[in-house]
Amino acid sequence: MKVFSTSNIFSTLATVLAFASSTAAQCAMCRASVESTISNGRSNLAEGLNTGILYLLLAPYLCFMVIGYLWYKNSKKQTAQRLALATRLKSILGKK
Repeated sequence: MKVFSTSNIFSTLATVLAFASSTAAQCAMCRASVESTISNGRSNLAEGLNTGILYLLLAPYLCFMVIGYLWYKNSKKQTAQRLALATRLKSILGKK
């Protein structure tokens, strides 16, 4: 049973990205500043602040995903090398 199949990973990623647009995380001071700016009729500051927060939130997750992918690829390569070595040893020892 393959738990981390490609379709599972992509469906999870699509679900996370679908709900990420409605996320709005702000500290109390930033929220007060944005609310006063919105009451004056300028909403571009609030949108920019929310976008910046989401970019800052995305960076660590992206780093972990890249590190995990590279780790996975390296593990697969080492497993293939071990398997090739084991089959080579079996063929050498089996001939004697």
